Amino acid sequence: MKTHLRIARAFVGFASLALTVSACATTVTGTASPAPVTSSSSPSADVFANLNACRLIDQLNAGQGFNPGENKSARNQCVAVKPSFGSYALAWDSAQGLSDFARTNNGVVNISINGRAAMQADTGLGGCAVAIGVSEHARALVIATLPNVADQAQLCSSARAFAERVEPLLPKVQ
Repeated sequence: MKTHLRIARAFVGFASLALTVSACATTVTGTASPAPVTSSSSPSADVFANLNACRLIDQLNAGQGFNPGENKSARNQCVAVKPSFGSYALAWDSAQGLSDFARTNNGVVNISINGRAAMQADTGLGGCAVAIGVSEHARALVIATLPNVADQAQLCSSARAFAERVEPLLPKVQ
């Protein structure tokens, strides 16, 4: 019960980052591949239009004991829970880049994910967020919540490891 409460709190924290979840399929077939390249970096262009967060999270978690990804609202984000482990969440934000992430989070650390600019921050609710830059006005957000982990460094290491698996599948914006 305590684990589920912490996961629920982490999800609320995830939502408080001004992101909401989109529809997703419960089964995934095929092989994940990078989203199409776009030449626009304007805030109005949705670089994630062809990339479904739930399909991607389900594919990356396949065979690892995670429940199918769930969405909680109309935006393109998803959370997958693994009982007795925690959760991973993905969210696509085509309106806010890394500079917005830095302004709205405390203790942000600049990092690199597979050579791509990224930032990391503690969510304050037993979670760690990694924002991966996609364009000036777009980012992918990976959040790990591991309620049985007391060490924030270990938690953020898990978030970075999952982000490294997500990054190659993100759009390459020119």
